[in-house]
Amino acid sequence: MPALASGVHAPDIHLSFVDGKKFSLHEALKHGPVVAAFFKVSCPVCQFAFPYLERLFRSYGQGGKASFVGISQDSARDTQDFNSQFGITFPTLLDEKGKYPASNAYRLTNVPSIFLISREGEIEASIEASIVGWSKKDMEQLGTKLAELSETPANPIFSPAEKVPEYKPG
Repeated sequence: MPALASGVHAPDIHLSFVDGKKFSLHEALKHGPVVAAFFKVSCPVCQFAFPYLERLFRSYGQGGKASFVGISQDSARDTQDFNSQFGITFPTLLDEKGKYPASNAYRLTNVPSIFLISREGEIEASIEASIVGWSKKDMEQLGTKLAELSETPANPIFSPAEKVPEYKPG
């Protein structure tokens, strides 16, 4: 079940990046849609899903028409270790541990939770509102939508040799 329904206005996010710089969703949306991916470093489904998000970032987020932010529910050090271990290069925000202002605003019950937020600030309807846990189909839909937004052909997320499960609960 998605935390927020499609078409709902996404709550603004005001958090710091791992390096301490400030982030505002409102400001980021001025440059295009934002993929916001909430996670916890100890979550095995997050550990599985985030390398695939990195593939999407490399295809559509580097110089593309969409921004990516990871939103960690852990400390800066643990988050940096996670990013290093799983090869995550997209920017990562810290959702203040214990308070979790962004996670609470998005009414999260599970991680990973991934939202595509339109330039207008609404949760995109084209990807089942949000992805909670792991859904191969939803990740493919996210890739297709990002390709459309980037006006480029869709790149495959999965190689034919990979055995990727259809679903893993978060």
